[in-house]
Amino acid sequence: MTHLLLAVPLSDMKRVIMHHIFKIWQESCSKQLDNKLHSVKPVIGAWPVMPMRRTDVKLTRLRIGHTRFTHKHLLFGEHAPECPSCNVSYTVHILIDCPVFNHHRITFFNSSHLTLPDLVGEIPHQNLFAFIREFGFLFLI
Repeated sequence: MTHLLLAVPLSDMKRVIMHHIFKIWQESCSKQLDNKLHSVKPVIGAWPVMPMRRTDVKLTRLRIGHTRFTHKHLLFGEHAPECPSCNVSYTVHILIDCPVFNHHRITFFNSSHLTLPDLVGEIPHQNLFAFIREFGFLFLI
């Protein structure tokens, strides 16, 4: 009996390996339920690229919850910034929770009941940066 040895093309091997790596990565990310990025994008994949890099960077920082404003205290050994009205960490608080900004959320988003995916999801809300600019926070992202 004759056995044929066929070489598996490298491209086929690469595809199988990458599929396996993405599967493991997705399983790991799916376990991190308190992760801000997971709440916005539960399935791993590429994001659409914004036309302006500066906007893209700011949007990415908002999506992962790591902005200059919310994380500079780590560099300087200070306390984390808190909302003076609510005494909670800022992170996404200004965007979706703080009652002080309810009127502005209604003005910019036509709703005071928003989720993080509503604002910074796959297609970010068209008024997101106008809302942030209104309070002078845009340069702090």
